[in-house]
Amino acid sequence: MSTPSLLILAGDGIGPEVMAEVRRIIDWYGAKRDLPFDVSEGLVGGCSYDAHGTPLTDETMARAQEVDAVLLGAVGGPAYDNLDFSVKPERGLLRLRKEMDLYANLRPAQCFDALADFSSLKRDVVAGLDIMIVRELTSGIYFGEPRGIIQEGNERVGINTQRYTESEIERVARSAFELARRRGNKVCSMEKANVMESGVLWREVVQKIGDTEYPDVELSHMYADAGAMQLCRWPKQFDVIVTDNLFGDLLSDAAAMLTGSLGMLPSASLGAPMENGRPKALYEPVHGSAPDITGQGKANPIACILSFAMALRYSFDKGNEADRLEKAVEKVLADGLRTADLLGEDGATPVTTSEMGDAILAALDASL
Repeated sequence: MSTPSLLILAGDGIGPEVMAEVRRIIDWYGAKRDLPFDVSEGLVGGCSYDAHGTPLTDETMARAQEVDAVLLGAVGGPAYDNLDFSVKPERGLLRLRKEMDLYANLRPAQCFDALADFSSLKRDVVAGLDIMIVRELTSGIYFGEPRGIIQEGNERVGINTQRYTESEIERVARSAFELARRRGNKVCSMEKANVMESGVLWREVVQKIGDTEYPDVELSHMYADAGAMQLCRWPKQFDVIVTDNLFGDLLSDAAAMLTGSLGMLPSASLGAPMENGRPKALYEPVHGSAPDITGQGKANPIACILSFAMALRYSFDKGNEADRLEKAVEKVLADGLRTADLLGEDGATPVTTSEMGDAILAALDASL
């Protein structure tokens, strides 16, 4: 069997700092678990623009298509705010998602017990929380045409188009149902069928897939605004939530704060299977580039490390090793170690980015 391949795109801001800790984890698996990876690196976002005049080169895009999985840090920063829209750092990430056809974005919201009191919600609301939001990622209002800013009479008009085909809805719905079968066997589909025709189609298609292909999975529907309210009221009522690109963007960030910090949340973006049977995949933390703390050792590497755990589970069929890594993170948090984003509780031990990496590696060693 060939060595699994990874392309690391650390990106901008704190991206290289958190990705450095992931590299140490990857090396640990090669040395201690006989699980080596063929790792290559490239540029994306602002650093790619600085070097090449584009947020993603054709060569890096081609490499992303070849490897078994891509690990991405973060893109963007105020230094690039005045660039033309076509070359902003975020366009590099969007190009990866679009050309790799990564249509299913998996965003888990899990509250580790040690952080239950850190959430802005009450402990009993978030303790034990473990939900998965499946966001459609390659269509909808972020990609629909027509789009742009046009002149109408004496004023400008901004236009974006919400557009979904049945096949686009079907494939992300199947991803959600398949995940639910491995979890709590419940799917809640969220849209705005009361005011949007795309929402009517979304609901009809998801219901059809549920009825004909997944009758064993409990399916419910909820308007997305009501879903946002219910996520804050009693999030543990959900298991898998499936929704469109725009609502998924909003709902997953709302769910992020249930866990206490964006620095804790990983994500996976999955596409169709390649010739080797593995899905095309990109893994990245939900947080941004955090230019205000770049280079200060304050960044939390856990979201990026947990993104690698998702890669172990979904790209490499190493669920037991993903569990090992997640339990190591849980152990470190239970011991009271906290990066700057998680400070504020009595008895916490402040640690730097690299010290958090040291502690997780020590916990991995102890797991052997």
